[in-house]
Amino acid sequence: MENKRSRYDLADILREYRDIFYRSYHLLEQQEKAYRDICKCRTSELGGHTNFCNSCDYSNQAYNSCRNKHCPKCQFIKQVRWVDKLRAKLPACKHFHLVLTIPHRLNKLFYLNQNILYNALFQSAWQAVSKAASNPRFLGAQTGAVAVLHTWTQTLGQHPHIHMIIPAGGLSEDQMEWIPSRKDFFAPKKVISRLFRGILCERIGLALEQSALNLPNGFDWKQVKQQLYKSDWNVNIKKPMAGIDSVIEYLGRYTNRVAINNSRITAIEKDKVFFRYKNRKTGIHKVMKLEALEFIRRFMLHILPHNFYKIRYYGILSSANSQSKMPEVNALLKNCVFIPRFEGLPTIEVYDLITGKDMSRCPKCKNGRILCRSLPDPDT
Repeated sequence: MENKRSRYDLADILREYRDIFYRSYHLLEQQEKAYRDICKCRTSELGGHTNFCNSCDYSNQAYNSCRNKHCPKCQFIKQVRWVDKLRAKLPACKHFHLVLTIPHRLNKLFYLNQNILYNALFQSAWQAVSKAASNPRFLGAQTGAVAVLHTWTQTLGQHPHIHMIIPAGGLSEDQMEWIPSRKDFFAPKKVISRLFRGILCERIGLALEQSALNLPNGFDWKQVKQQLYKSDWNVNIKKPMAGIDSVIEYLGRYTNRVAINNSRITAIEKDKVFFRYKNRKTGIHKVMKLEALEFIRRFMLHILPHNFYKIRYYGILSSANSQSKMPEVNALLKNCVFIPRFEGLPTIEVYDLITGKDMSRCPKCKNGRILCRSLPDPDT
């Protein structure tokens, strides 16, 4: 596994069209910060260092990363560390994958109230799952979840939805027994859908009563709510993943994603951006062409508020229960406790382990060791 450099770069697009985009669109505070950070990432503006060999004349300059959670160049090691740490948290059993999506008629309301309503989306999704799991008709146990918020489609459209990884079972109320789930899921999809709809609509209604939300022009909650209750909401329950390795592999692909990676950008020509996307209905990969400003506008839709956590843990997988209930779960399942490989290691050592390359060895003479010297501060 290696983070390969792409020919086309989101940062190049943002830099080239920055002035005209700023004149054309109003940016929220978090969007402006992300725009600025991504443009500066791995440039002299953030400072850097010189790598040089202590045995030959090899040297090269490397610039610092922005570490913004929306930058496509800054997620690789973060994702590797997170997945490694998560492995120690998950029980070694089958896991279900749920995707819970809000109806499109709520998209604008959610965009205007991201902090409040994305939090409500997380809480409602977990409440729906937890309530169904605790019902004796279905599972009658305490389960848990890793929940991840995504807000985009493959074509960068607005599409807020929650991915949830849920153990195929739960801990009995007296914590003396692990109760396994049915093979398909512990509750019917329709039950989860209607619970999710009811809980989220109640939260939205409460926020409106408290005058806590900014409303789109012409928004009538009573009318919208009536429409929302005319159909079941989209809840997708995927086939259970067999073992912990399958779960970890899946999460490695889905977590710490940004709306688009550089590898999907195929061309930049005549003020247009070409990028690959996967058609959800056919599964076929196609190429979309967008005006550069529209491409940037769509990307900016998915910049989350400051200090917003897009990955959360619930139930028996929450931090509060990691020391109390998870030891019981592991004992009941006769699990071996996994020790994270990368915890406490510097980034270069993590990179060595996952690529099998010794980054401290000179790539030119193969004998010398690479030393590092900071570049002068660009502001001095």
